[in-house]
Amino acid sequence: MRHVKVPIGTFACNGIEADLGADIPAAVRAALADFTQRLESGRTPIDLPRASVPVSREPVTVLDLPVDARTWQLLQREARRQNTTVGRLAAHSVLVYLAELDRLKPPSGART
Repeated sequence: MRHVKVPIGTFACNGIEADLGADIPAAVRAALADFTQRLESGRTPIDLPRASVPVSREPVTVLDLPVDARTWQLLQREARRQNTTVGRLAAHSVLVYLAELDRLKPPSGART
């Protein structure tokens, strides 16, 4: 079993808590599962931004999550393709997941 150190900032934590509840590790695991499922299916998620992004000064929580061999291999291969670390890619997967959840929500005031 491999472990991924996933840095989660305040913005991501707030988004997780607002949309998925207080269990941050469970939400990150769900984001990683969604991300790797997309990689396997050929529906490649959006890449990390290519522009030079300054390092954020926001508080960060680093989660140390166990992942199975298949997940590790997929993340490692994608991290190499995007020239980044597995941890940074995992953190990106959380933001991609939250964006997708937000996209699927009905607009405010819409009748369901």
